[in-house]
Amino acid sequence: MPATNCYCGNEKPFATCCEPYIKNVQKAPTAEALMRSRYSAYCIVAGDYLVATTHPSTRKFHDKASILEWSKSNQWLKLEVMYAEETVVEFKAFFLDAKLKANVHHEKSRFEKEDGSWLYVDGVFY
Repeated sequence: MPATNCYCGNEKPFATCCEPYIKNVQKAPTAEALMRSRYSAYCIVAGDYLVATTHPSTRKFHDKASILEWSKSNQWLKLEVMYAEETVVEFKAFFLDAKLKANVHHEKSRFEKEDGSWLYVDGVFY
């Protein structure tokens, strides 16, 4: 990864873009920032962060072992944010699967803010 770009596609270094959220140094200020940091977390296999930033009401559907397996078995190529508003973000995550087949994960995600922290609730997959 070039030093100038974060995994999430922002033109900032990872250390000043998504890493402070993943390391729990700062809270993501928006749903889009949280979604971008979650994409970066998949890139670096940060399962604890992905579980912690999933809303408690849907966390039971996202076990850490499955998250880690999906994160590790794919090569994450790029993130494209299609649309973002306060509580909804539509994005495409481009990746190569374990067989090096190109794939796109296209999702419209829903987020909620609780106790000052944004959380991923669920999504519609295209």
